[in-house]
Amino acid sequence: WTMACSVLMQRGCCSLGRQLHAPVTSLLAARPLTSSEPIHVDSRLNFVHGQSSAGSGSLVEVREPATGRKLVGLRISNASDTDSAVQSASSAFEGWSQLSGTERGRHLIALGHSIRKRREEIAHLEVRDTGKVISEALVDIDSSADCLEYYGGLAAGLAGQHFQLPGGNFAYTRREPLGVVGSIGAWNFPFQTCSWKIAPALAAGNTVVYKPSPLAPLTAHLLAEMAVEAGFPAGVFNVIQGDGVTGTTLVCHHRVAKVSFTGSCPTGAAIMENCGAQIKPVTLELGGKSPLILFEDADLENAVNGALLANFLTQGEVCSNGTRVYVHHSLKDPFLRACKARVEAMRLGDPLLPDTHMGAVISAEHGDKIMGFVERAKKDGANVVCGGGRHTPSEAHLQGGHYIQPTILDNVRDDMEIVREEVFGPVMCVLPFSGEAEVVELANRTPYGLAAGVYTKDIQRGHRVVAKLQAGTCFLNTYNMYPVESPFGGYKRSGIGRENGPDALLQFTQVKSVFVEMGDTPSPGF
Repeated sequence: WTMACSVLMQRGCCSLGRQLHAPVTSLLAARPLTSSEPIHVDSRLNFVHGQSSAGSGSLVEVREPATGRKLVGLRISNASDTDSAVQSASSAFEGWSQLSGTERGRHLIALGHSIRKRREEIAHLEVRDTGKVISEALVDIDSSADCLEYYGGLAAGLAGQHFQLPGGNFAYTRREPLGVVGSIGAWNFPFQTCSWKIAPALAAGNTVVYKPSPLAPLTAHLLAEMAVEAGFPAGVFNVIQGDGVTGTTLVCHHRVAKVSFTGSCPTGAAIMENCGAQIKPVTLELGGKSPLILFEDADLENAVNGALLANFLTQGEVCSNGTRVYVHHSLKDPFLRACKARVEAMRLGDPLLPDTHMGAVISAEHGDKIMGFVERAKKDGANVVCGGGRHTPSEAHLQGGHYIQPTILDNVRDDMEIVREEVFGPVMCVLPFSGEAEVVELANRTPYGLAAGVYTKDIQRGHRVVAKLQAGTCFLNTYNMYPVESPFGGYKRSGIGRENGPDALLQFTQVKSVFVEMGDTPSPGF
């Protein structure tokens, strides 16, 4: 990875800069974290009808999580900017929707191939945007390519059904696109979330206006540039930058036929309310407080690996994380000892170094929020097994970054805030249990239902327990695995609809029924 960064620096302007927006993408992708010069880039981060532009609203600073330095000045899109993007998508819809599934799929597959060719560049930019470590960012970019190629393959197979009726008559259905889809993404997986949202929508024949989080705006713009380079017609995929007001404007626009959102439960509820007023379908991938159950016969090493995967990927900023770790009382002490040893050996710091295990959380404000949860948990009686504080890297250029120690809490109860509420940070809560029925009831005692995990060598018990868990995505002897072929989504307050898999493709279509009379129209009798 160090060699790759060196090559980018020697080129000065890497291949990210072939469109109108070269100043942002090429400069940031090639810039090492240790550079001390100020970063001067423009704010043309909207991408509408095949061209980069700036929003017309206020200017906000986007800061790099790993260093705290300014990355870019971001212009917020106002109502006029949003309307222009929606109008562009609307004008492109007829031509795009009339292509065959094979033709649309060819574009998606080409974009997936382009991502694979430039994965290191994109991953580097994703690290600058999010603070996550480069090893994880590379996996996210690969998942994005997988998703586009997967739906590129499914697009040609999208079809209706035929029904034979009496008298030689028949009926058939058509799977038709909805129109313009308004999509709003999250800051923890910005490139992957964008890819997951646009791929099924575009495969089904819709056009898209996508709004990334203002905390991580860069790679969505890059993906839109790459789509045009891959041959997508102008207006098929547009990006607007903005805040919550921009998102509300997009959601409520009368030409937006469907909304897909990833983010918090309160925001999801507000979007659902706005869409309900227009009878507009939604896909909502929201928060969670997921349980991870470790039975007494679980392989200890695998269980520890699963718990680490379920809590400390992307600095704990993962909606599906299994932060309520229920451990059988006979396994609890050896589990805590093993986890503590592994966590204390983790390396925090520069996220662009390949041997760093955990990077920086997204912002100073979010770091304060996480630490607030931890401090209140201590006052409520929680015992800090390890971590529990902030981390200050020794390198001077990283000391303005936002680093939180990976934290394990013991002596917590199910009624404590730290166990009930989504922290969205690197905090694991360990709770003991004795019996199967007891732990299933505890696991389901939450308004959320995004994910759940079970570790056991008893495969019958594993399937039995998974069947009883109120969660849309369950893991048996693993955790946080998301192949694009399988649907992902939640129960209860964790959302509606699914990302990935064939289910997501169908959710971006509407069904038209056609009835055909092969003879004379029967007389109504009057």
